[in-house]
Amino acid sequence: MNIRELIPKHKDDQEVIDGLKKLSFEELKPIIPELLVWMQDMNWPIGRPIADILKPFVSRMTSEIIKILRTNDSTWEYWVLTNLVRDTTDPLLLIEIERIAKFPSKVEIEDEVNLEAIAILNGDYK
Repeated sequence: MNIRELIPKHKDDQEVIDGLKKLSFEELKPIIPELLVWMQDMNWPIGRPIADILKPFVSRMTSEIIKILRTNDSTWEYWVLTNLVRDTTDPLLLIEIERIAKFPSKVEIEDEVNLEAIAILNGDYK
């Protein structure tokens, strides 16, 4: 099977979830950026299952997550913080979370992304 066939095609593409759940990180790795896109809006039915599949591999997706945390898409940043990295101990992710907490952009403040970053740094979810 071609791994790309397991990339969701629409926001309620539940048919791919079972196949994705069976894959190791090494098998998922080529499509992780495409899977993370489906976390841009956790109100989409596909968002939660994708987050659940990716969460065990957070420490191995640091560069992809940092790219998201550096976008201008504060909603996506928020969803990644709340659904993937709340309990991270990864030093590189913590540096980026600290940047959001201490030097948030205007939109990160408006969308309360900085408050989530502060809560993570304070250990509010441990």
